[in-house]
Order: sequence, then structure tokens, then C-alpha cells
Amino acid sequence: MDKNLKAVLFAVLAAAFYALNVPFSKELLQEVPPTFMASFLYLGAGVGIGFLYLFHWKKEKREERMQKSDLPYTVGMVVLDILAPIFLMLGVSIGSAANASLLGNFEIVATTLIALLIFKEQVSKKLWIAILLITCSSIILSFEGSGSFHFSLGSVLVLLATVCWGMENNCTRRISNKSNYQIVTIKGLCSGVGSFLVAVAVGEKIPAPGYIVLAMLLGFVAYGLSIFLYVRAQRDLGAAKTSAYYAVAPFIGTFLSFLILGEKLTGAYLLGLAVMIAGTVFVVSDTLIRNE
Repeated sequence: MDKNLKAVLFAVLAAAFYALNVPFSKELLQEVPPTFMASFLYLGAGVGIGFLYLFHWKKEKREERMQKSDLPYTVGMVVLDILAPIFLMLGVSIGSAANASLLGNFEIVATTLIALLIFKEQVSKKLWIAILLITCSSIILSFEGSGSFHFSLGSVLVLLATVCWGMENNCTRRISNKSNYQIVTIKGLCSGVGSFLVAVAVGEKIPAPGYIVLAMLLGFVAYGLSIFLYVRAQRDLGAAKTSAYYAVAPFIGTFLSFLILGEKLTGAYLLGLAVMIAGTVFVVSDTLIRNE
């Protein structure tokens, strides 16, 4: 299989796994406090991929493993991965899961702009159009529409999460040529423990063991396997292009929100969906052309 085509497949699979996150987290948040939820999601990813790493690490070449020179990006990755899921879980707990799923596409905007401004990755005209459309859709989805011009707190928190992940994507891109197993294990365990300490510090109540197991299983699939495949895709596609293919995740997540949670369609949501789809079309067409 062609290297770029394989990378695209990894990116789409990563998106599909991550799409499970919001609707199932929304259900679990009824029993699991938001910060603990963020912690167990990442701990599930770290423990799950770490277990698989036990069977793989002897096959790795020494140069594939992370070095001291990778430390700044690793620290940035972990810190941002502590903040992002906490913001997301807080946003999902007080807002619509469908809206939160679609707003996840703002991560494309954040990732692309940071890749452009800081790491000097190229951004095409089509991608600029996509950024504009996705931003407009995010504004539509965030506006409460209750007769006053203000944004819903849940949507703002979700957008903060996407900005953190946009920065984190670019940090991870700098070390994406290293062991994917090692990256995800470090990311999961360190971010999970960090979020756990925050949860304890703010006085959240530890949930029942059964819910902890469910949250960790969700984390293994929606974060662990998703991040593993995402990092693999970044090796060949770069941060901006990989996040572009990740754009399918919100639409899968939205469908699951309606299917599992029975959330209703609103006029603002339908308008935001139409604009988001238009932006996603520009993103995917641009990436396909560049990968030919």
C-alpha cells in the first residue's frame, strides 16, 4: 500500500475511534466527575498501549526511542493533554454532546494556524477557506441564541480544549518519528496522573470501581488507539494534514449523540452542520490533491 494512502487510513481510523469519546463520556459523566473522567480516559490509554508495548519494545531500534532532546516537546504534550480533556469533559457535562462533537473540528483551525505561525508548515488557499468556514460554524454552534449575544459556557470550554489539542498536535508532530508506543504510553500515564492529582486537589469524589473500568476502556479505544494511529499518520502527512482527515470524527460523534443520547436537532445546529460540512469538504479535497 502507498505510504501516503496508509497514513490517510490511519488518520481516518484514529478519527473513528476518537468519535466514540464524546457521546459515551456524556453518559459516564452522570456518575464520574469531569476531571476524574479526563484522568481515567488517559490512564486507560496509557495502561492499554503500555501493555501492548511490552510485546513490542524489544523490536524497536535504539534511535526510535525518545531522547533528552525530545523532552521540551514531551513536557508540552503532557501539560496540554492534562488541560484539554478537563476542558472537554467540563464542556460536555454542561452542554450538548452533539454540539461538542462538531466543535471538535475547531482543532483543525488551531492545529493549522499553530503549524503555520510557529512551525512554518504551508497552508493552501483551500485550507484557508476551510478554516474560515469551520470558524464560522463554531461561532454558530457556540451562540446560545436566547435573545442576547453571548456564548454558552459549555461551548467555550470545548473550544478551549480544541486550542490546547491544536498546540499539543504540533508538539507531538515534532517527536512523531519516535516510538508511537512510547509516545502514547507516556502521554497517557503522565497526563492521566496529572489530571488525577487535579481532581483530588479540587475535591472531586472518586467514582465506583465499575465506572472507573468503563472510563478506562473507553480511554484505551477513544484515546489510546486513536492517538497511536494519529501519531503514525503524522509521520507522513504532517500536523495540519492529519488534523484535516481527523475532521470526520465530529460527524461520527454527532450521529452517535443522536443515536445513543436522543439529542434533538436545532435550527442553529443544522446551520452549523451545513457550514462545517462545507469546510470539511475543502479540507479533505485540499489534502487529497496534495497527497496525489
